[in-house]
Amino acid sequence: MERKYNKQPKLHIRTGDTVKVIAGNSKGQSGKVTKVLVEKQRAIVEGVNLITKHIKPTAANPQGELKKTEGSIHISNLMLVDPATGQPTRIGRKVNEEGKLQRYSKESGKFIAEPSK
Repeated sequence: MERKYNKQPKLHIRTGDTVKVIAGNSKGQSGKVTKVLVEKQRAIVEGVNLITKHIKPTAANPQGELKKTEGSIHISNLMLVDPATGQPTRIGRKVNEEGKLQRYSKESGKFIAEPSK
């Protein structure tokens, strides 16, 4: 039986956030999120989880090349870095003064501003 709607899950990180990798081969590295793949629950982070792609020789590029690019990382292996303290923190959601639901740091208790795109 097919679902009538396809609800996307709420994720704790967004494009533009600074995150730290807490598990996997890139553990301990941090960087800025460039893209979030919501359907797969993965994210691409600048300078983290570098993979080598083999580019075939073409008429424009007869030599071919090896290109280093960022691979995606599962969201569960990333932790948001609190802008106030600079430390990784867990995230919650609560209503702010304007009555809007906003992310906040569970460590410092301060609201986290929307990342600039």
